[in-house]
Amino acid sequence: MNPAFRIIPPEGIPVPVVFDSPHSGSIYPEDFDHILDPMLLRQAEDAHIEELFAPVTSLGAPLLHALFPRSYIDPNRSDLDLDVTMIDGDWDGPVQPSSKTLNRGAGLIWRRMRGEGEMYDRPLTIFEVRHRIETCWRPYHEALASLIDAAHARHGVCYHIDCHSMPAMGDANSEDGPVARPDFIIGDRDGTTCEPALTTLIADHLRGEGYDVAINDPYKGVELVRRYADPSAGRHSVQLEINRKLFMDEATLAKTPGILDLEHVLSRLNHAIVTHAKAAAR
Repeated sequence: MNPAFRIIPPEGIPVPVVFDSPHSGSIYPEDFDHILDPMLLRQAEDAHIEELFAPVTSLGAPLLHALFPRSYIDPNRSDLDLDVTMIDGDWDGPVQPSSKTLNRGAGLIWRRMRGEGEMYDRPLTIFEVRHRIETCWRPYHEALASLIDAAHARHGVCYHIDCHSMPAMGDANSEDGPVARPDFIIGDRDGTTCEPALTTLIADHLRGEGYDVAINDPYKGVELVRRYADPSAGRHSVQLEINRKLFMDEATLAKTPGILDLEHVLSRLNHAIVTHAKAAAR
């Protein structure tokens, strides 16, 4: 098994769908020299998401999930999205820091933890940054690209579902501010990363189950859906955010009884996604 990720392979006949969970990693590398309380740092994890989506393998879809934490390096950010002021020395590669990196310190490698303070008491070395990219970020991306390419080659289309969770409330450092969030948010980067039918299918299904659903507000999808989507070529990607209040205690990360209902809801949703994808395949 690769130390950066795990792929749970599909059972039975493969379908043109790939699921991934980039932020559920909880194995903290020994060289992660942060200064924050470990439990505070764990609030960044999408705890239990890989478990919630593991049953997709019985439908014929693979599930890729990260083993490293996003606070160490974030696979849902571009490898150019770096704040070079946190690096000791002259970074000789190209950079393109996002506004989130510059304003909130949450880029490829986080500088701050959601307004809770600095991650490190020293600059990171060039070696440390390159090591994280080459041992975690790049292998994860290569694995996801390989899964999507294989599904597309086999079926002529591929539907990529990028799975996440979100805190029940925003805060002063988040895109939406200190407001209550809906049960689900679907992100397709304003309709640019997948066919409208997929976004509509997911939204209508979840609303039919009685949930509050938003589309592209405030989360539109980031690097993983942007990088691997090409709807004109039959490559469709959406980001799915699930409100943590539905299945866990956010303070302790412990599962709540609601996770049982959510498992059934996701089972029906994922079955509908797979059925749609199979109908679209050549």
